[in-house]
Amino acid sequence: MSDLTRRRILAGIGTTGVASAIAVTTVQANTQKPTSAETDNNNGIAGKVVLITGATSGIGEATARAFAQQGAIVHFCGRRENLGEKVAQSITAAGGRASYQKADVRQEQDVKLFIDTCVAKYGRIDIAFNNAGIESKPATVAERTLADWLDVITTNATGTFLSMKHEIPVMLKQKGGVIINNASVSAHVGFATIAPYSASKHAVISLTKVAALEYADKNIRINSISPGAVDTPMLRRALAAWKTDFETVAQDYPIKRIVKADEIARIVLWLSSADPTCIIGTDIDVTGGYLTKKFFFSIIWHAIINFV
Repeated sequence: MSDLTRRRILAGIGTTGVASAIAVTTVQANTQKPTSAETDNNNGIAGKVVLITGATSGIGEATARAFAQQGAIVHFCGRRENLGEKVAQSITAAGGRASYQKADVRQEQDVKLFIDTCVAKYGRIDIAFNNAGIESKPATVAERTLADWLDVITTNATGTFLSMKHEIPVMLKQKGGVIINNASVSAHVGFATIAPYSASKHAVISLTKVAALEYADKNIRINSISPGAVDTPMLRRALAAWKTDFETVAQDYPIKRIVKADEIARIVLWLSSADPTCIIGTDIDVTGGYLTKKFFFSIIWHAIINFV
């Protein structure tokens, strides 16, 4: 194979509410700020203060539980107050430390108050998992309403931007931190009828890369993850809307099964740990091989069109 041919193949590979209405529920009686000695255990997770958006169910809930099990102090938000309180109470009952705050990531005053409350309560934010997101109802671009488009974009993309906007100054002041944003397989592969969701998740990856470059030399590590089909209430709603089921969808994934939420949580914990110190501005494929398969076929396709 000539050098020109190699370059042509490699070129193809590259295309791939208001604040006053906020209610804070603290379910852990001991709110003493953690000491620095606590951060030496469990690969840097124990004793860390973890902020999570959208943790009343799904991946966010699983991640909140996983952090608490490793000895972290979790402060999380969500719009569904009843669910949030139940999750926090359950974590506490299992011996963890957690507090829930009702907040809407579409509203900047909510986001700021959520973050300010965490700092006032625990003294810092070591790790932030910006997870809050909603799906869109199936519809083509021409059929999509502007209200539906804006709701998804504002929640998923603007919500991530607002979260980082107010998390980063805290981390700059304390001279370090970790931020992980939840993107999606839909940020890499087009799926018909979910334009707002796909566009919002593309934006999440772009925001991640830009912010990572801006703050890499400030000891703030910013990355994202891209889950595929994960067993969550959101996926179950989506499958019902698409009139399909777990078994059918699983066949399109190399692992031939639907990923569990706690599997994604373990990846978030690892990215937050003391180990991946040089991973900056990277989106981690946690699709169970789906993107690898698509990537492989894109290489073959580019090779074909360059040689035929």
